[in-house]
Amino acid sequence: MKARVLVADDHTLLRAGLIKLIETIAGLEVVGEASDGEEVLDTVQSCTPDLVLLDIAMPNISGLEVCATLRTYYKDIKVLMLSMHKEQQYVQKALQNGASGYLLKDSAPDELAIAIHTVLQGKTYLSTALAQGMVNDMVHKLHATADPAEQSLTPRQREVLKLAAEGLSTKAIAKKLDLSVKTVDTHRTNLMNQLDIHDLAGLVRYAIRNGIASANT
Repeated sequence: MKARVLVADDHTLLRAGLIKLIETIAGLEVVGEASDGEEVLDTVQSCTPDLVLLDIAMPNISGLEVCATLRTYYKDIKVLMLSMHKEQQYVQKALQNGASGYLLKDSAPDELAIAIHTVLQGKTYLSTALAQGMVNDMVHKLHATADPAEQSLTPRQREVLKLAAEGLSTKAIAKKLDLSVKTVDTHRTNLMNQLDIHDLAGLVRYAIRNGIASANT
């Protein structure tokens, strides 16, 4: 049995192209089309689709509002949002409103098939380029909010800090890392100067706060 798809986009040529493309995808059939938000809601009642391929920028009622309405009244219908907007706020809003996927309009035709089948399986789909961009943005934010002093620590300094926070003495740290006591003392002094911390308790708190040592140490 083929999955039933409703195609909603206010651009006639684009909508026609999407319909032709979907009709070539195994396991799918187009059961309706719509050119604005109100028409989407009217057509859903008559054609009962399994999935709505929904343009985010629709006349009368926006795609985001339509998506929220479908989530409220037609919980079994999946929504795959179609958009030219790559900004993260659009993606977040679409997912919050109940969309199961977000596909960019400049995606390759093969990706449309993958996206539709993924969403029909009850999974969430984001355009490949969009997903990578969100990951890059998240990594950038993590780096931007990280403690600059902690980022500048050497691997050896992190080892010494971790062991000191775990309560090991200078001598014990030296033995564990196969270093001289003097070298460990130098590392601890440099750590305190670099982090502007001047007692062991402060080093312990810093190490726990930055995930270098466990709070259970």
